[in-house]
Amino acid sequence: MLTTSTVARAGLDAIALKPTECEVSAAESIPAETLAIDYEGRDHVPAPHVLESLSADADVLVTTPVRADGFDPLGDDSLLAELPASVSRVLVAGHPAYLTDEERERAVAPRLGAALEDDPDAWVGTESVERIAMATGATQYDLLSRSTPHELRALRAAGFEGELAVYAPAVFAEDDDAVLDAVGDYVARRRPVARALPEDAATDASATGRAREVLLKAVDDYALVGTEREVNEQTDALREAGATTVVGYPARGIDRVLE
Repeated sequence: MLTTSTVARAGLDAIALKPTECEVSAAESIPAETLAIDYEGRDHVPAPHVLESLSADADVLVTTPVRADGFDPLGDDSLLAELPASVSRVLVAGHPAYLTDEERERAVAPRLGAALEDDPDAWVGTESVERIAMATGATQYDLLSRSTPHELRALRAAGFEGELAVYAPAVFAEDDDAVLDAVGDYVARRRPVARALPEDAATDASATGRAREVLLKAVDDYALVGTEREVNEQTDALREAGATTVVGYPARGIDRVLE
């Protein structure tokens, strides 16, 4: 069960981890029932014994790009064999930055279908493949955006009864500089924000003028920001709209959710 830690006070159902930014094994101390491990290249997939240890006290999901060698259910699936049986998956098309030219050309839909046959409880990341993801009927794993509450309500109104998980960076801070240092780059990569930003503008605490205005306005659309109580209000609102799971990535480090 969740304790009275930041995780619980902020209303987060799960914690997302980036292997290049933290020792994933440290997550054993996070009182979360679910841990979602992001994919940042095959060299950064946690060792099987680490995943096995984490899964002793939490549900662990490892993000696996179905087009990538090692995780391709219709080709090289050698890395899948190394995942412990106790670990489930988040199936994604795969960010182009982590794929070769050949991998980017592979069809997503048949690979998602084959992967779900092997792991029917897997979540499906919706980024860039929203319609295909919805067609699977699996747990939808969506990135928080301005339109997320509306989309959640629309899906529920249309009769979708499946699981809807929402991913967002979580920043437990109110100082603008701290917020921009934590999620400025992330927010700047979202297409509407990128279009609105001045060319070559700084995206961290050093941002000024129009760039700073755009970034700070966009932060609330793409991240959970504020005090624990304020973040809790945001997670409650997402669940009221139809989300079943809110996954927070501790953008200022996992130490912030061990307090």
